Amino acid sequence: MARFHVLLCLSLAIFVALVDVSTARKTVGFYELKRGDFSMKITNWGATIVSVILPDSKGNLGDVALGFDSLASYVNDTTYFGALVGRVANRIANAEFTLDGKTYKLVQMRTPPCSMSVFKTTGFPGYLDVYVTYQITGDYEYKVTMRAIPHKKATPVNLAQHTYWNLAGHSSGPILSHSVQLFASHVTPVDSILIPTGGIAPVSGTPYDFNEPNTVGSRISQLSNGYDINYVLNSPRDAKGVRKAAVVKDDKSGRTMELWTDQIGLQFYTGNMLRDVAGKGGAVYKAHAGLCLETQGFPDAVNIEYFPSQFVVIS
Repeated sequence: MARFHVLLCLSLAIFVALVDVSTARKTVGFYELKRGDFSMKITNWGATIVSVILPDSKGNLGDVALGFDSLASYVNDTTYFGALVGRVANRIANAEFTLDGKTYKLVQMRTPPCSMSVFKTTGFPGYLDVYVTYQITGDYEYKVTMRAIPHKKATPVNLAQHTYWNLAGHSSGPILSHSVQLFASHVTPVDSILIPTGGIAPVSGTPYDFNEPNTVGSRISQLSNGYDINYVLNSPRDAKGVRKAAVVKDDKSGRTMELWTDQIGLQFYTGNMLRDVAGKGGAVYKAHAGLCLETQGFPDAVNIEYFPSQFVVIS
């Protein structure tokens, strides 16, 4: 069985400051990291993971990350395949927040009004430099380290890596037969438009309970559209301050993925909004073609005072 590990920490250096598309295109490139028969391709457009290739249990290589063939597709992308999302990932109620007595109105990225921000200024205070390092750190193991530095003003920061995974292969269809284990006994519940209510609820006895391994499709029909919710991670941290957040398995390919992080939350999303997206290699991605495991702070923490703060001050 092929097993690979992903470590995500907030702390091939890629500087993310792509706002002017016409300028940014001049400096965009694609880069490959390789160790044995494990390889990754990355572009500095949004610090995006383009592909992750590794063998299955029979030694056949396959790409397990959804994505596109061309830069133009990434520029026009609304799915955020493989992208680093920020400066505040996930949703912000009414696309606004208050900091130091001033209310900031953000560019709305969704309807009804809320925000799932990508790397543009979009109304946030000050300037933010973000650095991302991708490293292959072992056989079938890579690490992503993120570092954010604010300028001029304090600002909220909540970065997330938004790769869509399909361990059977990016073009193999729905991930409903994937087995998932999430090391979290609670979620942050959401309302009808997926904005956190401010509570923390146990998953026991609900379709959100993945404390023991279960297939994605076993209870997805009990939800209106699929999984798209933040889990409160509770596994112990190791000596390096990271904890196991998730284990995903695909029996058909024999591939297993473990995810470790130093973050407190994990957004589990099952590609509910994918609709006939033209992907790489002629693939067409439909609903549930991939799953996302986005380690992060809690959604809408900028408006919920008892959620751990995401405001970063200038030092």
